[in-house]
Amino acid sequence: MKDTGTSRSVIVRPDVIGKLQWGMHIVVLLLSAALIYMISVDSFRNLDFYQEPGFLKWQFWICMVFLAIYFIDFALSHNKWRYLWSQSIFLIVSIPYQALIDRFGIQIPDQLSYLIRYMPLIRGGYAMAYVVSWLTRNKATGLFFAYVITLLSTVYFCSLTFYMFELRVNPMVQDYADSLWWACMTVTTEGCDISAVTGTGRALSVLLALMGIILFPVFTVYVTDLIHRQRRKSQA
Repeated sequence: MKDTGTSRSVIVRPDVIGKLQWGMHIVVLLLSAALIYMISVDSFRNLDFYQEPGFLKWQFWICMVFLAIYFIDFALSHNKWRYLWSQSIFLIVSIPYQALIDRFGIQIPDQLSYLIRYMPLIRGGYAMAYVVSWLTRNKATGLFFAYVITLLSTVYFCSLTFYMFELRVNPMVQDYADSLWWACMTVTTEGCDISAVTGTGRALSVLLALMGIILFPVFTVYVTDLIHRQRRKSQA
């Protein structure tokens, strides 16, 4: 009887672990969406989110939840080394660097301070990538849906980042609408009258142009193939 009970627990355990991991991924998804929302709202209000006490407090607790999920998922994983490697970025963005620096009064170089200052934005970028990957993971969503979600999320996040870095140093960027116009024109490879003046802005210009060069031909091929398939069905 004891052996039977033991075998039953072994059979049930993978299912319980699967449900627990699924629940944790849903929590990460919801917190990622909330993180993107908070960064967007503060940016649209012309607020420096990294100087807002309320935002930093939310960042800290989101990081704590992310870290808890990371270590629980690590404990449940079968291949520890593979998990460490595959989820290393998640661990890096989950650490509340600013809270630790403020708590312990750590002195860091200016270059590193600049990077940590924008860590919430990097964390938001990872969060958006996580949301996009979740939305496009199911094959039922289709190639077209995956294409649209990827394109729109890339344009949005690049425009938001461009807006944050260029707002106070680029006279051609007065509000978010200017940044969004720049992103749309750049991704279509039409060019824009707004030019980047910061290194980050120039890098984003190259990234969006490459995205346009890669994705638009894929979209054209997909639509052409879809039309041909519909014609073949109608003729059959």
